Amino acid sequence: MQILLVLAVVVAAGLVLFALARGLFYFAQGHRAQLDGQVEENQLMQNRMMMARIKWQAITIILLVLIGVLAAGS
Repeated sequence: MQILLVLAVVVAAGLVLFALARGLFYFAQGHRAQLDGQVEENQLMQNRMMMARIKWQAITIILLVLIGVLAAGS
């Protein structure tokens, strides 16, 4: 059971990193989006990636707490 939880933490942490990288990519493209007239789309994607990162961070923390609770119980 704990092995599955650890694997889930690794996957969730990887998704946090992925959402962070995509968010930074869209943040870096802000100047180009302004020149192309796509500022709103760029900002929307930045916000979506921020929300995805927060969601995956929360899931990762919950999984880590669950691992701690299970480890303390055994």
